[in-house]
Amino acid sequence: MDNQIEVIIKEEKGRIDKVLNDRLTEYSRSQIQQWIKNQHVSIDGKPIRANYKVSAGDQILIEIPEPEELDLVPENLNLEIVYEDDDVVIVNKPQGMVVHPSAGHPQGTLVNGLLYQIKTLSTINDVVRPGIVHRIDKDTSGLLMVAKNDRAHEALAKQLKDKTSLRKYVALVHGEIPHEKGRIEAPIGRSKVNRKMQDVIEDGKPAVTHFEVLKRYEGYTLIELQLETGRTHQIRVHMKYIGYPVAGDPLYGPKKTLKGNGQFLHAKLLGFEHPTTGEMMVFEAPLPELFKKTLKQLKEKD
Repeated sequence: MDNQIEVIIKEEKGRIDKVLNDRLTEYSRSQIQQWIKNQHVSIDGKPIRANYKVSAGDQILIEIPEPEELDLVPENLNLEIVYEDDDVVIVNKPQGMVVHPSAGHPQGTLVNGLLYQIKTLSTINDVVRPGIVHRIDKDTSGLLMVAKNDRAHEALAKQLKDKTSLRKYVALVHGEIPHEKGRIEAPIGRSKVNRKMQDVIEDGKPAVTHFEVLKRYEGYTLIELQLETGRTHQIRVHMKYIGYPVAGDPLYGPKKTLKGNGQFLHAKLLGFEHPTTGEMMVFEAPLPELFKKTLKQLKEKD
């Protein structure tokens, strides 16, 4: 254990796990509680209990244990490779698949499948994210670009940062949106209420989403969205914020919603300048069968 954090209490009051959670925003409350349980949190060399209430002047020492090493196993997951050359791979990720391994998802991820099907992947990210330039949520389907070498990775990542790449999504949302187009500009950051969620907050990172109505149904609207920024859960948070949450969304949507395997959100189109040839490349993926079937069951508005 060579990673230590020292927190000095000034004015805060309350249970130590809550106080630390407010101060150490990059860690979840459950993670902090686990450290306390495993006696990695101490004051004056003595481990403290979870119900300890902090006092002004407390010097809290946290010894962060080394993360468990994940054994990356290539798996034959029959990934749908839309395109591949010496630099880039375009994958159509199915709904329900996590992009890269983590403690809760050591196997069955897109990375496990890539390691089986693709000979070489870029090494810029950490060991559990080879080739991964950007992500989409577990229960969002659709297109992802993957880099096969570091030069391509840097070029693709720069396009995302410079907002020159093209990303379009299709979503089915609750409610009938009255106008044809819209632009949502609202900063996004971690929710102050639920650490697993994102929210529109004053001190969040800038986030811009554009949308256009494709079709209206009774109680629902099918929309196409284009991202200017790529914040965590951006579309889901922004649509909830304006009162039209994504159907099927277990985190941000209503409890009474359409049956499915999570949110009805699909990364339909991906465009970028090829890192070697400079050619503009655009790829599209059709809606998943469940998404199409659900739309057929809805009643269209005239």
